[in-house]
Amino acid sequence: MEKKYYPTVGLEIHAELKTQTKMFCACKNDPDEERPNVNICPVCMAHPGTLPVINKKAIENVIKVGLAIGGNIADFTEFDRKNYFYPDIPKGFQTSQYKYPIVSGGHLADFDVTRVHLEEDTANNKHDRGDFSLVDFNRAGVPLMELVTEPLTLDSAETIAKSASSFAKEFQLVLWYLGVSEANMEKGEMRVEANISVSLDKNKLGTKVEVKNLNSFKSVEKAIKFELDRMIDLLESGQGSEIVQETRGWDEGKQKTFSQRKKEGSADYRYFPEPDLPKMKLHEAFDLEKMKQELPELPKSKRLRYKNDFGIKDEDIESYINDKDLGTWFEEIAYSLMPDKEKIRIASNLITNDLIGSGKDFKNFINIDSFVEAINSVFNGELSSRVIKDLLMVADGFEKGQTILKYAREKGLIQKNDEGAIKVIVEKVVSENPDVVAVYKSGKENAIMSLVGKIIKESSGSANPQIVIKILKDLLK
Repeated sequence: MEKKYYPTVGLEIHAELKTQTKMFCACKNDPDEERPNVNICPVCMAHPGTLPVINKKAIENVIKVGLAIGGNIADFTEFDRKNYFYPDIPKGFQTSQYKYPIVSGGHLADFDVTRVHLEEDTANNKHDRGDFSLVDFNRAGVPLMELVTEPLTLDSAETIAKSASSFAKEFQLVLWYLGVSEANMEKGEMRVEANISVSLDKNKLGTKVEVKNLNSFKSVEKAIKFELDRMIDLLESGQGSEIVQETRGWDEGKQKTFSQRKKEGSADYRYFPEPDLPKMKLHEAFDLEKMKQELPELPKSKRLRYKNDFGIKDEDIESYINDKDLGTWFEEIAYSLMPDKEKIRIASNLITNDLIGSGKDFKNFINIDSFVEAINSVFNGELSSRVIKDLLMVADGFEKGQTILKYAREKGLIQKNDEGAIKVIVEKVVSENPDVVAVYKSGKENAIMSLVGKIIKESSGSANPQIVIKILKDLLK
């Protein structure tokens, strides 16, 4: 009997918060600073005698995240010292949270959330100098939020890897919509770690391995899938004892994980409350009800509204969800075309299939009123769908105040509905394509569309396709 394996994944996601200053000092929080060691001071460099001061904005940002995912906001919370030594930790410990996180519980995508807490980021180790390394402390002390999920168990490695990647994407979107983090993975502003295990018992977790260095959503998915497959292969071959609790890295070049070090437990960090920082009563310090009411519309709600109000494709919706400026631009067009959902769908298809792929900054040169007028003109037969596509591609060259429809009229691109004029073009194309006509008359009716395309092209896109098809069918009887 074939063995059934149950893969389990839990995620830890770190995100640098968007604040003007660092977590416990007045140094600038600037992820784009390229000069090393310029945003530093005695506090974030841990000089003797210095004292930290809590950044209230960072606390507020974490509370917003907690409210957005339906978590519980702690009344009492405090910071702790997490003791370990690396060259990128100036104090020899990290100020973090252990027993009393700011947020407990919550849910997002497929995962339940265990907690969201706040800590300070480490410095950057630079290993590009040959046989020695240097440390840039600009990042040391930047507010760093950590979200920890509950473990999720699904039936297959592929399914759970995709769920994990989707969760990370959705969390990034939530951070963007809340305005609390840029969460740029390429810059290291959002880092994903996966806790992975495999078990033969659905109700029992296997030995956990943590995989770090996941700096893209594809890496999240590939690393989880690779590690689960590695574990299952070891179990299948009777080498399950080689699965040990450890930290592994992801090698993007080799597309595989590798062992880094034995995994520490919480006892190794010797947590204890930070004596230099005050305890916090968040329900007194913040108006949580008002903060909840002031939350922006989040991706999940926006998807539902776009589906119900506009009736557009899921792929189109994701384009607007992932680009807030584009979504705002599209919404203005869509609500101008309401309540005709067919017009909205046509407009959305033009945006997602043609404009986005053009590589042009079309939002800045295509006037919304002009776009809406053009869509209406397609439905009243004045513009053809082919012509409007072509005109959208050249709209960046329009003169000031020139609309799509006005340009089409000036260039003689208005759709022809004159059956007599269209019939002349149809007869010409039919006489020039006897082979296609023969195929159509042999019973292959789809061949007529080849003739329609040629006729539309011959008319420079101005012939009404419905009239073309009607005349063609009459002529080819």
